Amino acid sequence: MEFFARSGHPAKQKTACAVVAVFERGKLSSAAAQIDKTGKGFITRIVRRGDMDGSTGRTMMIDGVRGVSCQRVLLVGCGKLGNYNRRAFRKALATAVGNLVTTGCGDAISHLGDELSEATDAYYIARYSVETVAANSYRFEQMKSKKGKKPKLKRFGLAMPGRAEKKAADRAVQDGTAISAGASLTRDLGNLPSNVCTPSYLAKTGRDLARKYKKVDATIYTEAQMKRMGMNALLSVTSGAKEPARLIVVRYRGAPSSKKPYVFVGKGVTFDTGGVCIKPAPGMEEMKFDMCGAATVMGVMHAVAQLQLPVNLIGVIPACENMPGSAATRPGDIVKSMSGQTIEIINTDAEGRLILCDALTFARKFKPAILLDIATLTGSCVVALGAHMTGLMTHDDELADSLLRAGVDADDQAWRLPLAEDYDEPLNASFADFKNVAMREGGAEIAGCFLGRFTKGVRWAHLDIAGTAWKSGGRPHATGRPVPMLVDYLIRESHNG
Repeated sequence: MEFFARSGHPAKQKTACAVVAVFERGKLSSAAAQIDKTGKGFITRIVRRGDMDGSTGRTMMIDGVRGVSCQRVLLVGCGKLGNYNRRAFRKALATAVGNLVTTGCGDAISHLGDELSEATDAYYIARYSVETVAANSYRFEQMKSKKGKKPKLKRFGLAMPGRAEKKAADRAVQDGTAISAGASLTRDLGNLPSNVCTPSYLAKTGRDLARKYKKVDATIYTEAQMKRMGMNALLSVTSGAKEPARLIVVRYRGAPSSKKPYVFVGKGVTFDTGGVCIKPAPGMEEMKFDMCGAATVMGVMHAVAQLQLPVNLIGVIPACENMPGSAATRPGDIVKSMSGQTIEIINTDAEGRLILCDALTFARKFKPAILLDIATLTGSCVVALGAHMTGLMTHDDELADSLLRAGVDADDQAWRLPLAEDYDEPLNASFADFKNVAMREGGAEIAGCFLGRFTKGVRWAHLDIAGTAWKSGGRPHATGRPVPMLVDYLIRESHNG
């Protein structure tokens, strides 16, 4: 999909379809009113007849209106004008896209951002538009023998009231397009089945990014190399699997080498059976999504490289399967992590923190400005926050504020959860330095405290995306989150730097 911004009178825009809002009680948006006036009141007549009442989700396509330059006008019901916020706007835009892709429209211009009630500037209105249209145009059909018919919609315009707003929107189109490309890569990796998206496949994805972008390179470490580095916690997870594990390091050099890098570590368990502590069968097929932290890192790297941001970014991905083979780790086994600390493995289904702790120790060698891990880590986080917000844990208030702000601005929100001693103490063990699980209550925070034992002295944050990385149910699918939040954060950091 190609996106563009345009300013000017709505009725004079040459396009296959102008998309305008109608609110409850027949209230027309400013763009709809201007088109209506040029068209001699044709929208008003439709509203008065009761054919379009402005209720949320209603649409009506009108063809051949005299006096206007657009071939069609799509009326989109947007509910109460006073309630027209970002969420309602994105829903309206998604409804419009769903309608447009069933038509012969090759292009369209949206005027749906005109009446946003929230204090949202032109940049974010345009960026939300790009990301929403891209997300609702996304299709995953790689594994189907018969592909769906491709929609004719190829170009999508974003109407802006003036030249200053159009300039901001042009920048937003560039940023939103890159973020959408990164989110699409993240979705693709998450949606692929685990017999395709293996640790080796993730490694290939890293090499593909290195081939695509001159500023990106990739280094892949084998199990033998990880063994020599002392990554026994990571290797304990993959010990029952036939598929070999990989440690993937993807590096983007967008700033001088003297500038400290941002290092993102993504959990890459390409399938999680739970190991010896095997999961229940219902819903286990969704455990292919347990590598969405890794997929997020790949997506962010793709977006940052496409934007050529002036930052240094390193993605570290521990990738493996967690299988109950004859050589699998057993509850009660003790392993020595790369940090030298010993861990008693109480539950083999708490494997994410085991691969992350060695990856975080490895990542410290890059002397990061910021160290961030992203992981589908705990069901407890899903219980706490549902599918709406990512769990954020850090001891660094400034870093927390920056990430939370990026989440709000990107409309990809996180919520800060505590990292207190009360959650850390239960990890202490009798037979090792500590264990990998403790009590069930506060499980997300306990997992965060576990990772915190490997990140002392570093500006570090942990994102638990177990509830936001994919949607469950009859048609489960990866969401591409939290790529928008993390790229927004890096864009802002690049401007501040």
